[in-house]
Amino acid sequence: MISVYKLKPKFQQLLMPILTFLHRKKVTANQITITSVLLSLIIALLFCNADRFPVFYLSLPLGLLLRMALNALDGMMARLFQQTSKMGEVLNEVGDVVSDVVIFFPLLKFHPESLYLVVGFIVLSVINEFCGLVGKVVANDRRYDGPLGKSDRALLLGVYGILSLLHISITTISVYIFAVLCLLLVLSSITRLRKALVVHE
Repeated sequence: MISVYKLKPKFQQLLMPILTFLHRKKVTANQITITSVLLSLIIALLFCNADRFPVFYLSLPLGLLLRMALNALDGMMARLFQQTSKMGEVLNEVGDVVSDVVIFFPLLKFHPESLYLVVGFIVLSVINEFCGLVGKVVANDRRYDGPLGKSDRALLLGVYGILSLLHISITTISVYIFAVLCLLLVLSSITRLRKALVVHE
């Protein structure tokens, strides 16, 4: 399936100089993970107030790009510098889910016309990450299959922020957009479970 996640190796190569710098400064993988969660809370706060201060919509494309970089860096730091730990895995997985929920939550405020579908989108995003973890449990193979994996969702929300900053509203078609996103999340979750079971067998 098409997914931004497939670009991750190239993205990681670009981040290598930053990784080396952080390692020299004795920054740990867990510290990067915690920073990513705190950044997500800031993005959510700014996003929630973007109706009063439109410039805050920039927190979505810029903030989510930085969050993606931090998410890549914590894993790279853990693998390359022997910092993997059970605590790190817990922080990473729980932190990602919490971050997604808080960042997407303001959509409920901005799109009350699609309230139930937005709720469905948030819930299915959590389920999607759970399905990825099932692969880790049954086959020791964490699944990131798309469509609409974590990176894809970040990209779409970044585009949403840019459109909103330009006063391009999706209100009239939000029902259709969120309905399609929910269907794609269902497809992604089924794909992750199916591939996890195939690997297990």
